[in-house]
Amino acid sequence: MTSTALDDVSSSRREDEGAPRTVGGSRAFAVLLMVTGAAGLLASWVITLDKFKLLQDPNFTPGCSLNPVVSCGSVMKSAQAAVFGFPNPMLGLATYSVVIAIGLALLAGARFRGWFWLGLNAGTLFGVGFCTWLQYQSLYSINALCLWCCLAWVGTIVMFWYVTSHNLRKGILPAPGWLRGFLGEFTWVLPVLHLGVIGMLILTRWWDFWTG
Repeated sequence: MTSTALDDVSSSRREDEGAPRTVGGSRAFAVLLMVTGAAGLLASWVITLDKFKLLQDPNFTPGCSLNPVVSCGSVMKSAQAAVFGFPNPMLGLATYSVVIAIGLALLAGARFRGWFWLGLNAGTLFGVGFCTWLQYQSLYSINALCLWCCLAWVGTIVMFWYVTSHNLRKGILPAPGWLRGFLGEFTWVLPVLHLGVIGMLILTRWWDFWTG
């Protein structure tokens, strides 16, 4: 190897050492982002199509309107279904597509800087917060559930906890060693508990209907 080549290698190493840290993700994590993003995208797509049909025909009944409680039409007609001035699922069409793209990029070996992962975490946190508000509205104000909305809720909750776990385990978010160790083995406990609480709220809210 010539001295010029050695100088180039040495320079490259110094640049790598001074470069900002980038973090990738495992194949399983990439697939999880793709699956949860696809679940949310599917729900958003179906709700958007039904919303258009409902606008064309106020008497249209969505296929997931099964009874007085599981009534997608009641949810779609509510003011909460367009809280930002446009149908909520249109926001999902954009955001869930981005999550799928990130999953595909990770599957191809992409690595991102810390600010990117923090941005993704902030986005999923907003998603969970928005879903929590919609859950409260569905249970105690609209008094009806939308099955497709429930699918989007599940996808968003699972996505949030696994993105947060990833960032904690990789040191992007500060965390003690015991917490990183716990998340390395038992991340699944967090979304299961979260979804379990929501399931119990739904069960108790309409207990008489479910058992009648």
